[in-house]
Amino acid sequence: MPNKTGFVYHERFLDHKTGPGHPERPDRVRAVAAHLQSIGLWQSLQHLIIDQAPEEWILRVHTPEHLKLVREVCRSGPGILDQGDTHVSRDSFDVALLAAGGVLAAVDAVMHGTLNNAFCLVRPPGHHAESGTPMGFCLFNNVAVAARYAQATFGVKRVAIIDWDVHHGNGTQQIFYEDKSVLYVSLHQYPFYPGTGSRAERGSGKGLDYTLNIPLRAGTEEGTYVEAFTNEILPALDGFRPELIILSAGFDAHKDDPLANINLTEESFARFTRMVMERADALSHGKIVSVLEGGYNLQALSRSVEAHVRALLNEG
Repeated sequence: MPNKTGFVYHERFLDHKTGPGHPERPDRVRAVAAHLQSIGLWQSLQHLIIDQAPEEWILRVHTPEHLKLVREVCRSGPGILDQGDTHVSRDSFDVALLAAGGVLAAVDAVMHGTLNNAFCLVRPPGHHAESGTPMGFCLFNNVAVAARYAQATFGVKRVAIIDWDVHHGNGTQQIFYEDKSVLYVSLHQYPFYPGTGSRAERGSGKGLDYTLNIPLRAGTEEGTYVEAFTNEILPALDGFRPELIILSAGFDAHKDDPLANINLTEESFARFTRMVMERADALSHGKIVSVLEGGYNLQALSRSVEAHVRALLNEG
């Protein structure tokens, strides 16, 4: 039986302007939305009404100084947040709040049982944003905000975040590094941007062994990922018993992506999705919230999201 799968998207996500030639551009989500509409999948999804996340939820994860910096740089016009590649425009602060708010709406629907799961086609992405540092195209850490929201609003004691973006989610790791209530798992090309994510990084204090990094060499193919899921990630989920699973669903490990060197296909992402869903059915009543991170080849991104969403819908 098909699942009720929620979908988060808003045309305001196009108003976060990053400038000519920037890989994290409005066309990313525009192309995916157009693709899903063209193949008829758009109509199979439960479209959620969303609003900006209240700043109080951003502040559960980020420092007041971080929030102030993002607001001021954006409101003053086109700028760069991190002296690097995190470009913003005048609307970017409001768009980033809307992206986080969309993920919160997905958490609401999934936790209330209105939906089985949800996919959030949002931008800007979030997993590189640390508690006090925007970086790597990321302003606010959407999945971290969602985890804290689920814990505070629904009394969720254990949240698992699985990050298969090709880049290590340094921000998510940093935010939860000493926290045993959130299991953070990342598969990523290594050594690679942002330089973090070695095997030795396992958490600290009460959070020791609640961070699981699986660094992978350039050229890695699907079989190695499947082994990692089978031998490490799924057993870790079994031991942790999450009540909610959040996916940092980057699709830049696709073989056609211009920013990395991992050889996955769109079917790879469908396979990983089905593996996680099987565990979610056993552990968390199927509750999964998936959030877009990277993916920079428009065709590969669109096909990968299609495969991921079809799996979430339990279409195959």
